[in-house]
Amino acid sequence: MAEKTTTKTKVKNDTGLPESQIRIFTDRINSINEHLKINKKDNSSRRGLMLHVSKRRRLLKYLQKRNLNDYTLLIKELKIRK
Repeated sequence: MAEKTTTKTKVKNDTGLPESQIRIFTDRINSINEHLKINKKDNSSRRGLMLHVSKRRRLLKYLQKRNLNDYTLLIKELKIRK
């Protein structure tokens, strides 16, 4: 029997990866933030923003536990944390 090698190749368009999901959530968060600067009383969007931020935070926590190197690269790339 031939042995199968299981190597994970990261595809940038794979939306199932935590890194891709974090990028998507970051784009949405930035978009909602810009919207809220103009529409200060839009509480529905503010709630959506909080939901996106909490989901992104959970994904970042997962990525930090799973692969610290990818986590630090992503944080620097997206300029999320200082």
